[in-house]
Amino acid sequence: MPGVSARGLSQEERRQLAVNLTRVLSLYRSILDAYIIDDAHHRATAVSSSLLITSPLLQEFFTDSLWGILPCSWQEALDGLNPPQLATLLLGMPGDGEVVRYRSVWPLTLLALKSTAYALAFNRTPGFQTPSEFLENPSQSSRLTASFRKHIRPKKQHEIQRLGKLVKKLSDLTGCTQVVDVGSGQGHLSRFMSLGLGLKVKSIEGDQRLVERAQHLDQELLQALEKEEKRNPQMVQIGSRCSPHHVVQWVDPRTLCEELLLPLEDSPQGGARLLLTGLHACGDLSVALLRHFSCCPEVEALASVGCCYMKLSDPGGYPLSQWVATLPGYELSYRLREGACHALEEYAQRLQKAGPGLRTHCYRAALETVIRHAQPKLRRPGVQGIPRVHELKIEEYVQRGLQRVGLDPQLPLNLAALRAHQSQENRVVAFFSLALLLAPLVETLILLDRLLYLQEQGFHSELLPIFSPELSPRNLVLVATKGPLGQAFSVLESEDS
Repeated sequence: MPGVSARGLSQEERRQLAVNLTRVLSLYRSILDAYIIDDAHHRATAVSSSLLITSPLLQEFFTDSLWGILPCSWQEALDGLNPPQLATLLLGMPGDGEVVRYRSVWPLTLLALKSTAYALAFNRTPGFQTPSEFLENPSQSSRLTASFRKHIRPKKQHEIQRLGKLVKKLSDLTGCTQVVDVGSGQGHLSRFMSLGLGLKVKSIEGDQRLVERAQHLDQELLQALEKEEKRNPQMVQIGSRCSPHHVVQWVDPRTLCEELLLPLEDSPQGGARLLLTGLHACGDLSVALLRHFSCCPEVEALASVGCCYMKLSDPGGYPLSQWVATLPGYELSYRLREGACHALEEYAQRLQKAGPGLRTHCYRAALETVIRHAQPKLRRPGVQGIPRVHELKIEEYVQRGLQRVGLDPQLPLNLAALRAHQSQENRVVAFFSLALLLAPLVETLILLDRLLYLQEQGFHSELLPIFSPELSPRNLVLVATKGPLGQAFSVLESEDS
């Protein structure tokens, strides 16, 4: 998907982009406010057509008559389009070798929206083949040895080797002596940076169970590497082998964390020069990294990939910059921030395949009408764990859904009404696709606000698309330094051979 490059924008260009984004989002807020995603969708690394928990939902399509909020000319253009046509014509992502052909003349207002959505969103296409490391085996990254791939899914393999190598380059460029991985989970990134790239790493995680698991995996990897060295004495070792230093610590985004800033025992005299990193630091955790970078002189650099924007504190997590806070229409509701946690490229692939799992959108929206009729005060309850939705009749799905939310599954159903809802399946998918087209603008504004926040304080920051968006939709890394890197910054954009 085309877009504006986040790299190299001046402060004035960043400010003007923020102005344009707030204007557009205000204009189409009614569409974005209808955009609902099940919370579990954000935690899914792959979408299954048989499980509701990984499918995005437009729960209020029928109850709030969402189709009716679209201009009549838009309805005429979109009505009847099948999923592959939506991927090609609306999302601008045709299938391989497909020629783009409009079956009718689209209204200029809809074409303008489509062009604006493309033009104002940050380009998320990285400058490398997508992704070359999985050409031989889709489950094994060729850029990691077998020992470092163990226990790690392909998505995470791709992420840790890409971010880890960028952190190594940034550490070398800024003279940092220690990396702090915040929100490290099971320690996959920390482990690769320390045992694979030779960096000194402190790994901070608030969940003790995850820290214990990380320490177990550290020892398992060390044993595997020792065995490899015995089998192959000529194997080149990267520096001295030292596991990450794991700390159980909850980072409060409202205050500075002393543990995060403490140097390791073997740090050089004069104090450590720290580089903070976080791989998909959730919600306010990514904001905490920004504040530690800006407030603490010992922190020289930052490489952060954020996620879960709907979990940002309001106020506190957005906006951060003075500029965005003064703009009319800067506010981003929970729904808009939730919508920014999309997987646009992956959803376009689902549309191209036109699988039966897409009907989950329509089924869930129809279920909401039954829930509202039976219990008017019960709105948008979570409905999870209904397997093989695509094989169910709509009334079977509704009965199981009623049971999931604590209502009587034997409630009398209006089958004619349910069948009428089901006949509008393509409309539901079309409306969702329209909202999905706009969602990247919300993410762009959130990340742009962070760039402006750092720039207002005199720091240097850029955003780089680092992951394949098909594998990892939240793929923009915010790189910040206390001093300018100049032409050396281009080193961070190159892919190792």
